[in-house]
Amino acid sequence: MRQDGNYGKNAKNGNHTSHSSHPPERLLPPRGDYRTLLSFQKAEVVYDVTFRFAHKFLSKGDRTIDQMIQSARSGKKNILEGSKAGLTSKETEIKLTNVARASLEELLDDYRDFLRARDLRIWDMNSREARYVRALGRNTPQTFELYREFVESRPPEVVANIALCLIHQTNYLLDQQLRRLEQDFVKQGGLRERMTRVRLQHRSCHS
Repeated sequence: MRQDGNYGKNAKNGNHTSHSSHPPERLLPPRGDYRTLLSFQKAEVVYDVTFRFAHKFLSKGDRTIDQMIQSARSGKKNILEGSKAGLTSKETEIKLTNVARASLEELLDDYRDFLRARDLRIWDMNSREARYVRALGRNTPQTFELYREFVESRPPEVVANIALCLIHQTNYLLDQQLRRLEQDFVKQGGLRERMTRVRLQHRSCHS
């Protein structure tokens, strides 16, 4: 709206109150940088850990190498693409975030298979080691550097369990993210609904 003298005068006299008390809805609401999402940061760490784990501890030519790396990559990339798609489509953001969640669940199972098939221990969630990794997980931002020393110097049992802890953390965050996205969609609708509301507001302002 024009911020000219007449508008200012009318606003002081109490006109246009209904418009000023309800600012027009933005057709495309602002979105944050996906890199600020803790779920993305953790998914990126999961990818970095998995890439090193698969090449270091799995036999050359083992198809599981590509499968694990692709699952980790899918988790990270779908969070990224979902966040960017959310600018125009809440439905697409929810769909891609669900794909990320499913990919990380598949990766979780691959790490469990690795440990179980080799009769290696899977940490209890309340074990000293798991609590230590959870404490590291509270650092922000989350980067691979927080875990590099352990990934590069510990045996496969430890690295696989660190990965399990990180995936559980990421999945927990994604579950929260999905609940919030679904609630927002129920309350606000998608792009079509926003376009309808914007048109109605525009007509109301000019009627």
